[in-house]
Amino acid sequence: MNYKQLGNTKIKISEIGQGTWQYRGGVEPLRVGILLGATHVDTAEMYGTEETVGEAIRDEREQVFLATKVSPSHIHHDDLIKAAEASLRRLDTKILDLYMIHWPNPRIPIKESMSAMEELVRRGKIKHIGVSNFSVKELKDAQHALSREKIVSNQVEYNLQNREIEEELVPYCKKEKITIVAYSPLSRGNFTSDENGVLDRIAKKYDKTIAQVILNFLTREDHVVAIPKANRSEHVKENCGASGWRLSSEDIREIDESF
Repeated sequence: MNYKQLGNTKIKISEIGQGTWQYRGGVEPLRVGILLGATHVDTAEMYGTEETVGEAIRDEREQVFLATKVSPSHIHHDDLIKAAEASLRRLDTKILDLYMIHWPNPRIPIKESMSAMEELVRRGKIKHIGVSNFSVKELKDAQHALSREKIVSNQVEYNLQNREIEEELVPYCKKEKITIVAYSPLSRGNFTSDENGVLDRIAKKYDKTIAQVILNFLTREDHVVAIPKANRSEHVKENCGASGWRLSSEDIREIDESF
């Protein structure tokens, strides 16, 4: 498993992590992933999977980079503090490695939300602050609202069917040393059509699966990691096999042009 620097920190996280949106696999697949090096585990209060994640990581907490998200309806200052404390209880942990605002909420001043985030850092409840589904402008506003801390990540949808973040968000985050965390990297299991057989041919070249080729392509940049969801242990193993090797520049160019 390859590991990449998180934002501007000295921490490294697995480039293939484990997402838990609509996750129904129980603790075993998550534990398999952790053993294979997919130690970046992501959840959210709105997913309803925090208790499962907490149980899965209990004996491996020191090895796991644990990330969760606060719902956009809970980002008033006091609500955000309460939401973080509730997530900590559900996850059965004393501190979160990464805490994110799940979606921007234009009805609540971002300065109020970020004030609560920094308070959580000061109180030792969270280590790092992130966001999710933020545009470049929203990222700038959120960072400006922080007085001491820096936003380390932005979790956004990114797959072969949805590459719009490459236009503005990916280069901006690279410049600002903000990690992009790609969710739904495999298009929720609906792989993009491969009419010209490009993915199939490249997969056979490396003795990999098409899913592994896609994940490898999406994480080709040093500041991009992915969090595919897998309900079954065999799919976790397959996802982890997307790391530890690299597509050639020619293969990257061909995929880029085909999709």
